Amino acid sequence: MAALPEDKIEIVRALVEQAPDPVVGRLQAALAEAGGDDALASVRQLVDLEADDRRVRNSVLAPIVPMCVGDGRASDRLQFPKQVLGLIWRGLKQAAPEEVIDARGILHELVGCEQSRDAFDRLTRVAAAALRDREGGDFVAAAEAADAAREGGARLLASCLELAPVVRLACQRLPEWITRMGRDETAQARVSFKDAVAVRSDGGPLFFEMLSAQLAHPSHVLRVISGVMDKPDEHYFAASESAVFALRLMDEIDEGLTRLAGFDAEGSREAGREAARAVERITAQVCEIEGAIRLDRDGGWGRRIAHQRSLLAEAVESRLKALERAIAAALPMRQERVAGRLKPVPRVDRAPDPVAVGKAMGLLQFVSDIRGCAAAGGFASSRGKTLETLAEAVDDYVENLLDRLRHGEADSEGGARAYLDVAADFSGLIHDPRAAQVVRRRASAC
Repeated sequence: MAALPEDKIEIVRALVEQAPDPVVGRLQAALAEAGGDDALASVRQLVDLEADDRRVRNSVLAPIVPMCVGDGRASDRLQFPKQVLGLIWRGLKQAAPEEVIDARGILHELVGCEQSRDAFDRLTRVAAAALRDREGGDFVAAAEAADAAREGGARLLASCLELAPVVRLACQRLPEWITRMGRDETAQARVSFKDAVAVRSDGGPLFFEMLSAQLAHPSHVLRVISGVMDKPDEHYFAASESAVFALRLMDEIDEGLTRLAGFDAEGSREAGREAARAVERITAQVCEIEGAIRLDRDGGWGRRIAHQRSLLAEAVESRLKALERAIAAALPMRQERVAGRLKPVPRVDRAPDPVAVGKAMGLLQFVSDIRGCAAAGGFASSRGKTLETLAEAVDDYVENLLDRLRHGEADSEGGARAYLDVAADFSGLIHDPRAAQVVRRRASAC
């Protein structure tokens, strides 16, 4: 098959240049499997070149890459429009072509880390100066896009590029800083912070902002800030330029608590999982603040965190209470006179109510999934007591129903087996999956 004509190749090139990085990566992978198709050879070459160019671009501009997201208008953190990456890179290829070639060669040859940092840092300094002076059409367009997203956006973008060498080096140590802030790690973090301030007098907050963008959990930057500031008390932290990071996280906790209140963990097991993930996230965020800052119980932040903990515990405990009622509704009982006394026995004359069963399963899934954060969240005791009570109730229900099946006393054998299946699912979440298997094996033996 003939190769694509040049005019169509240009159309493809324009589309590929505008595509997000993940799309280019998937397209490259798909074309690699296309074999020796002549019609796709030129397209494959074009995509390969674009993917390689972006790899170099993202390596050179790595300190700002995660900050370039969407339209760059986020109100709760520093971001820039995603198109500024491409504009800055095109500008660099025009303003410093030899340096770009050097950076590409260094990356391909996988030479020493220090040599690659030097080459990349030279380019970010060129970009910072060109943005400030608005030299060249692409840099002008990048500056205008940044200014359109937020007031002073171009100035902030240039400042981030000036700090890129410090951030690039810090990022190599960042995994250690957020997992173990010992004496050596603390010293390294403080040196990096001083280097950032030496580059720009206002570089401290920007340095932390850039580090937070590099993290899977941006709130973990509080660990670095705490190390640099020697775990300050809340009053000192609140008066510092870094207060925004703690306030941002407390705002996120408030938003998470609001969403948690709206989660219907009674709807399905997936709804229960979603609510449990919210509890885990909020618990981790609260612990993050408590671990980074010495809170004053009578201070503004201390009272706010205490209130957030209280709301979280209330949200969990309300679902624990709802779970007990839900289990009772899903495994109904009736009163039967035995030896002259009324005794509760399983009611199996009708099929299990799918709505009641689904509600109980959703809540049980929620309670099961918060096991890992229960101690840190302060609700381990209430969770444990609830599960202990439910375990006894469900185990008694199973034993009663199995006994009635063995003696032919069940109102409906089919109904009894259906309820045993439900009880097995409950046992699997209350105890462990093996408990569900045991109930089902015993039911089959009757």
